[in-house]
Amino acid sequence: MDAELAPLAEDWDTALVVVAHPDDMEFGGAAAIARWTAQGKRIGYVMVTSGEAGIDGMHPDESRRVREAEQVDSARLVGVDDVEFLGFPDGVIEYGLPLRAAIAHAIRRHRPEIVITLNFREEFPGGVLNQADHVAVGRAVVDAVRDAGNRWVFTDQLTDGLERWDGVREVWVAASPRAEHAADVTDTFDDGVASLRAHAAYIDGLGWEDFDPAEFLGRITRGNGEAFGTEHATAFEVLSM
Repeated sequence: MDAELAPLAEDWDTALVVVAHPDDMEFGGAAAIARWTAQGKRIGYVMVTSGEAGIDGMHPDESRRVREAEQVDSARLVGVDDVEFLGFPDGVIEYGLPLRAAIAHAIRRHRPEIVITLNFREEFPGGVLNQADHVAVGRAVVDAVRDAGNRWVFTDQLTDGLERWDGVREVWVAASPRAEHAADVTDTFDDGVASLRAHAAYIDGLGWEDFDPAEFLGRITRGNGEAFGTEHATAFEVLSM
C-alpha cells in the first residue's frame, strides 16, 4: 500500500519555529527539529509567551523564570541554541496587529526559508479541542509571513539595515488534523523524548499521574510512522507561501 503521508522537502538551510508556549514544540515536534539540526540546518525558536500561567501551584513570576530555563535546556537537546521570548501574556493572547508585528519582526530578523508553528485549527487529531493561544498564534504566524515580505507593512521595523523578508517558502504546522506530509524521526525519537522530559516542572504541575513522555510521544510518532512507512514519524500540514 502506498504511504499516506508524503515526505517533507529538506532542500533548505534555515527555519524558524514560532509557537505560543514553552513545551508546544516538545509535545510532538522536537524529534523532527533534532533530525534537521543533525543535517546541519540552522533553526531558531521564538516563544510568544513564557508560559507563566501554565503551572497552577507556582506564581507567574517564578513560573516565567522556570519555564524559560526549561525551554532553553530543552531546545539545546535537539540542537537549537537560539531561543527568544516575545513576552506576550500567557493564556490571553489576542490575534491582532501587535502580535502580527512582533512575529513579522522576528521573521525579518531570522530570514528563514521555512516557518514552523503549532496547530491552529479548531481541534487536534482525534478531536481534542485546541487552546486559544495556539489558535491566535498560528493564525498570526501565517499572516506575519506575508507581512514580513511586504515593505509597506510595519514599515517602522525597517531601520538599521533590517529589510523585508519574502523568502519563506512554506509554513509547516505541527499536530494538525490536516497533515499530509511527514519526516522520519526514527533516529531522533529519543532526542524528542529528552526534550519533553526537560520540561519537568511544567509536566509535574500538570498533575498527570504516571505520565511517560516516551509512551505519549511514541503513540503519536508510531501512528504517523505507519502512514509514512517508518518506525517513527512526525506529521505536518504544509502551507505554500
